[in-house]
Amino acid sequence: MKIGFMTACLPELTLEEIASWASQNGFEMLEVACWPKTYEKRRYAGTQHIDVENLNSESAAQIREMLKKYKLEISSLGYYPNNLDPDLERRKFYHEHLKKVIKAASLLGVGVVGTFVGRDPRMNVEEALEEYGKVFPELVKFAEDHGVKLAIENCPMLYTIDRWPGGTNLATTPEIWERMFEIIPSDYLGLNLDPSHLIWQQIDYVKAVYDFREKIFHTHAKDTKILKDRLNQVGIFGFGWYVDKVAGTGDIDWKSFIRALYDVGYDYVVSVEHEDRSFEKDAESKLKGILLAKQLLKPYLV
Repeated sequence: MKIGFMTACLPELTLEEIASWASQNGFEMLEVACWPKTYEKRRYAGTQHIDVENLNSESAAQIREMLKKYKLEISSLGYYPNNLDPDLERRKFYHEHLKKVIKAASLLGVGVVGTFVGRDPRMNVEEALEEYGKVFPELVKFAEDHGVKLAIENCPMLYTIDRWPGGTNLATTPEIWERMFEIIPSDYLGLNLDPSHLIWQQIDYVKAVYDFREKIFHTHAKDTKILKDRLNQVGIFGFGWYVDKVAGTGDIDWKSFIRALYDVGYDYVVSVEHEDRSFEKDAESKLKGILLAKQLLKPYLV
């Protein structure tokens, strides 16, 4: 397995500046953020390190050469909108851009694009799955036609009261993943597995590795800390009782998680996703958090 990180938290740096730093600090892969220039500005979204709108064979070759100079590879291109947004105009925009990201991945020789399924938070699971079954086959077929796998991240996107009760990403639990893959049984649809979104749901993230071994296309390394005093006050339906942490500084047992990945034959990337508010004052602080995660995870990678 290789160690990498997601570039979305570093909009103030260019892709080459990130690549230079990554190379100097022993990283091997980058998960590159590819949002459009016009996008709702939410935390850890809207970053564009590759302009997929204007990418062509020549500019793709230049990016490949630049990364080769730094001995780096792209693990995936990342674009994480609400692909089942109830506003159909926004949904159309998201789908059109996602297709551009898929085309860009094909041009760059990158085999994976990370995204969300999305969800109307007012829908129950059955309604959301029905909508997914109408919408996603065409997106998956588009990815298949371009030789690119879609890796769905399992973040519930349930952070604020306006997203209550369902969140804005359907793909949150193993039971739902099973249903998703039954509805669309494609080798080009799988998971960008992030254990940080499972631990606070009290889901066994190690068991998930074994159960979905064939569907893990990419992994995120982000941690979660359960704030038990706050949990005792608000309960599991409340907010603010868990926080995102640098991988290795929360409650996830990374040794067991990574050992399970080795057991099932996963041999791709462990990609640090930095969303720790303790390390986000500026670019230097965020890079320090990413490097700390690498130092804490690297002993488990061979």
